[in-house]
Amino acid sequence: MKKILFFYLLIFAPLVILFWMNKSDSISSFYFVLFLFLYVFVYRTFTDGIRLIDKNIIHKKDLWKMIIPGSRFKYFKELYLK
Repeated sequence: MKKILFFYLLIFAPLVILFWMNKSDSISSFYFVLFLFLYVFVYRTFTDGIRLIDKNIIHKKDLWKMIIPGSRFKYFKELYLK
């Protein structure tokens, strides 16, 4: 996951699908909020951690630390700009 465009596709595609489903009334508001929380706390933690592991910035055993609030901002430049 070293390609930045592929990374952006991976992080934005689920959001686009989720908002489209909400707008077309395919899911209830409860499930929208549930999936949004899962996206933020599980999916994004995992994808950001995998990107940092692939770029040899963190070790695989430190993946769980990405769930700590603010840890993504520590690696902002490496995650989103390089």
